[in-house]
Amino acid sequence: MVLRNPALTASLLVVTTRRLYLRHLSTSTFMASTVVDRSLLVLCGKSVFENESAKAIKTNNTLKLPNNGEFSLVLHSELDQTVMQGSFQVHSFMDSLSTSQFGRLLIWSPRLTSTHDVVSHNFCELPIGTVCVADAQTKGRGRSKNVWESPLGCLMFSFTLQMEDGRIVPLVQYVVSLAITEAIKDICDKNGLPCIDVRIKWPNDLYLNGSKVGGILCTSTYKSKKFNVSAGIGLNVNNEKPTTSLNTILRELSMGAYQFQREDVLAAFFNKFEKFYGLFVNQGFQTLEELYCKTWLHSGQRVIVQEKNDDKMIEHVVTIQGLTSSGYLLAVGDDNQMCELHPDGNSFDFFKGLVRRKLD
Repeated sequence: MVLRNPALTASLLVVTTRRLYLRHLSTSTFMASTVVDRSLLVLCGKSVFENESAKAIKTNNTLKLPNNGEFSLVLHSELDQTVMQGSFQVHSFMDSLSTSQFGRLLIWSPRLTSTHDVVSHNFCELPIGTVCVADAQTKGRGRSKNVWESPLGCLMFSFTLQMEDGRIVPLVQYVVSLAITEAIKDICDKNGLPCIDVRIKWPNDLYLNGSKVGGILCTSTYKSKKFNVSAGIGLNVNNEKPTTSLNTILRELSMGAYQFQREDVLAAFFNKFEKFYGLFVNQGFQTLEELYCKTWLHSGQRVIVQEKNDDKMIEHVVTIQGLTSSGYLLAVGDDNQMCELHPDGNSFDFFKGLVRRKLD
């Protein structure tokens, strides 16, 4: 449900981190002077083409939030730019973006339940490659329905892509993970910074100095012979809690003034992802696998697989070698027997070197 009051002039102002305030309106959209609970969605495109798409989305009034949540929809060009102070800087992001498809239409919100909900619930209403960014989330999601804490300073975004070959859909999360880590390296190289060595913990976590700083969630639905994939990413850029962040580690390594900005990281991610995704779709994941395995935490890691055989628990020591063609862990035992380890049938504690098969 989209709420509008075209008879009033409007601009929008977020004045707290937890509640959304609308006041001091300056363009012909809508007006409010009290605290409201509905979300604000702001549409912006990189070029005239994407901005026309944004206008059409607003005019058609077809976007929805889960449970028919109320929200206000506005074009970025309609906003008093003082509203954006301290928030995600849309123009800075667009200026750094050099893609032909991904990230060129952006939906920004100061506060959402989940960016993933926006893109997944409105997949068919949005151009492929649309990204939704929020300054704060109240119900961020991770794998297996885990909750992702989403304080201010965290880069939280979700975007859409579409695939035809269902066999490679499970692998796209690895492409996303790799694009994030390589984007951070590119920013460090460009700005003469010490390397911020973000590593991949299989299958979808990002670690820095032993602490989790990010995670990836990819979901898909099948419609009209295509897989509609919604990819969501959370990355601690400037928030020290609940673990650590890119800027926290950067301050420990460098006395310089530079700090990572969410806008720069997001643009660098899409610039890298579009390149990697093209290789992935056209040539297969094997073109990226060597780089992926250099970036993850697990090559050569020895783990114990516990399997129940009748009434006995049998332990097998295996060494992780890489990934299978289907995207699961490839391991070899001390008896040279190869095996495939699945995420949903095992509980993982990689830092203790243990993989436990769940019992019935």
